[in-house]
This record gives sequence, structure tokens and C-alpha cells, in this order.
Amino acid sequence: MPAPQLTDFVKAYDVRGLVPEQLNVDVAWALGAAFALEVVIPDGAPGVVIGHDMRPSSPELSRAFAAGVTAHGLDATVVGLCSTDGLYYASGALDLPGAMFTASHNPAQYNGIKLCRAGARPVGQDSGLGQVRDTAQGLLDSGTSAGPRGTTRGSVVERDVLADYARFLRGLVDLSAIRPLTVVVDAGNGMGGHTVPAVLGTQAGLPALPVEVIPLYFELDGTFPHHEANPLEPENLRDLQRAVVQHGADLGLAFDGDADRCFVVDEHGDPVSPSAVTALVATREIARKVAAGASAADIAVVYNVISSAAVPEIIAEQGARGVRTRVGHSFIKAEMAREQAVFGGEHSAHYYFRDFWFADTGMLAAMHVLAALGEQAEPLSRLTAAYSRYAASGEINSTVTDAPAATAKVREWAAARGAQFDDLDGLTATHGGDDNGPMWWLNLRASNTEPLLRLNVEAADADTMTRVRDDVLALVRGEG
Repeated sequence: MPAPQLTDFVKAYDVRGLVPEQLNVDVAWALGAAFALEVVIPDGAPGVVIGHDMRPSSPELSRAFAAGVTAHGLDATVVGLCSTDGLYYASGALDLPGAMFTASHNPAQYNGIKLCRAGARPVGQDSGLGQVRDTAQGLLDSGTSAGPRGTTRGSVVERDVLADYARFLRGLVDLSAIRPLTVVVDAGNGMGGHTVPAVLGTQAGLPALPVEVIPLYFELDGTFPHHEANPLEPENLRDLQRAVVQHGADLGLAFDGDADRCFVVDEHGDPVSPSAVTALVATREIARKVAAGASAADIAVVYNVISSAAVPEIIAEQGARGVRTRVGHSFIKAEMAREQAVFGGEHSAHYYFRDFWFADTGMLAAMHVLAALGEQAEPLSRLTAAYSRYAASGEINSTVTDAPAATAKVREWAAARGAQFDDLDGLTATHGGDDNGPMWWLNLRASNTEPLLRLNVEAADADTMTRVRDDVLALVRGEG
């Protein structure tokens, strides 16, 4: 049987494929060996830290990857079950390149790998992943199953970092003195069921916090028996929303499968926009740095092109500097490192922290929300209202045959209405609000992998947003 073609499932930022048709133990071994050859050895690192999620195939695949690494004389530190941000913690704290076996929110038949350099620095298509893919393909095609002759096989060491990870996060956000809060957490049978009891509870041996956690679907189950572990889809929040209202909780948190993203609902069960969470956390991080003696003007916060217009407004109101980037974690992380930004947020609910090696961690963002709520008396809906200034459409996908032609139609439509344009990531058209009508902006981006155009619209009011959204969708879909 011919070897799988890695170009089919080694994506721009990670590996994500069907098990075992695409990702199997032979492929995992080859990718481990290639990671050693193309990233770890050239970087001068002594080994790799490896973790995995709760999917049934994850332990076997991660062991095969470790064998590929150790075949090239490097050591493998195996941390076992962990969230993706738990792996980033291990990479940062141990100063080792890392590999996390997870397919995040993808269905059960998938698995994948997220790779990073020491200090949780990303490995993507333009920063080493392409070379890893090509070298691994060569190993598979040649039938190579052992390291270079003459090397000494490295060792495999098991290490549990969960308690250290929990202690580290608690050191960044102190929840010990907040008012008592009740929070419903939907782990979606993913890794949040492993990390939340350690960070917010006492399972890692840390002191109890004034936070009562009501668990939903904490049982680790990579078949996802209750719902997909993708809180970006509204239907996957329904159980959490009902439970928050039923229990009279102060808020709800939903994690995706590998628990690197966190979504928030308020005491009414209404979703809190990730842009509002970005603005709230940014305000806290700016204030914390200013209190420590930094000048606000020297503090940068990163956000992407589909974040609410409220985000840069609020950053500027704090006296800090907003830095706008393309959508995607590799762009956010690169810009954060370049700017030494204190915080970065994406509308997809990825949140990045300088104090967490510029990596994303949904748990730390959740702790900031808990702290902000617990340090004052107002309910979450009132607290977040100040950060939710505009009406947004959310991301809407349209299947198109000619994306450039559809985009040109939208540009012409927006130009006729006096919009200003930029092309940082797709087409962004901004109408500043004047005698021609209220403020609105739109972003239209083509998918990298599918024949889709992705539309985001935001406006000063719901009526304007609806009008712009519907007019643009009619153009994109050939109805106008």
C-alpha cells in the first residue's frame, strides 16, 4: 500500500487527518523523526516534550512520534494527557520544542499534531512545518524505520505537569479574594474536564477558591457523545446556556476539545462576544502593567481584522497601542513577539498572553473574566455591556465559484457608499459614519482550503448591520 500523501492533511499551521487512513503510527513516527531532523536538532534542543488529548488514537500516535524523536538521539519528555495550552506551558517551562496530539474540535475519526519550538514558539508552513512534511514524506516513501546509523537512541521520560500548570496560572491571576461565584463549565468531553478541576478546584493539591464549578460533560471521551466540542457553533452552547439559567449561575464557560479556546455566556445564558472578552482582558492587562510602572503608551495589544471596532477604541482609551493583524494564530503570535505585546485576542476565542510565552490559553482568559466579575458587584451582563458597543453579524460563509469577481462587486458597492478600504486580510471596507448614515465595516476573506468567502459585518446599530449584511450577501451569492 502506498504511503499517505502528507500534503493532503499537513495544513498551514498543524497536522489534521483521518485515523488511520491518513494519520497512523507509521506517519506519526516519520513526523517525529522529521521534526527531530528539521527543527529540534538545528535549534540545538536536547529533546521534545509530547502531550496528547483524550482521543482513543492519541496515546498510540504520541508514542510512535516519541519513537521517531528518540531514534535520532533526542530525549522525549512525555506529559501524557493535557490541554494544548498545558503543552505550551510545558514547552515554555522546560524550554523544549513540543508536540501536542489533538484534532481540537474535529470529529472523533480525526486526530492531529500541533508543533512548537522551545518556548511555545509556533511551527507553521513558513516556519518549519513544510520541511517537516517533506522530510517525513521521504522517510515514508523510502520505508525508513530507524534513525541514522551510529546514533544513540534517546530516552523516554514520563512527567506530569498538570499541578505545575495550574499553579503557574494561579500565579498570573489571583482569584483567592474575589466574591463567591458559581460557574457552569461545559468541557464537551474534552480536555477542559482534565484541567478545570486542577486550576479552579483542588484536584492538583492547590487551595480551594471561592468558585463553585458545576460540571457538564467532564468525562474524557474522544467520541464526543453529547455534542461537538466546538463552542463556535451556537447549537453546541445550548446545554450550557440552559444549565446557567437553571442553576442561577453567575456565568458559564465552554471549552473546545483541546481546551485552548474558551467561550463565555452571562448569567442570562447569552453569549458574550469574544471581542468583548478581548477588550475586557486587554483593559486588565494594560492596567496591571501600568500599575507595575510601565507607560501605557509603550504597551501593545494585538487584535485581528474581524475583531469588533470596540477593541481598538477601548485599547486607545486606556492610552495603549492597538496592533491589527491578519486572522490566524501564526500571525497573532508573530506580531505579539515582534511588538512584545502584553495580550492578543481573536474573535474565534483564542487569547494570547506575553506572560504565557505569547501562546494562547483559554483557561487564563477565563480566569481574567472570573476575576473581573468577582472583584465587583455587578452581574456579567452589565460588566460586559461596556465592551459590547456595536451590532455584529458573526462570520457567514458563502460557497462561490469566482471569489475575486464576487469581491470586486462588493468593493464597487462599498465604494459607491463612500467606504475606505484596506487589504491586510481579504477586503475590509469601513464607512466611518457621516451624513450618509451610521458607522459600519465589513470584511470579506477567501478560505485557504475551500471555495468559500467569509463575511463579517459590524455596525453602529442592528438595522444598519442587517442592511449591509443582506446587501453584501446578495452580491456574493449572485442574487443582487
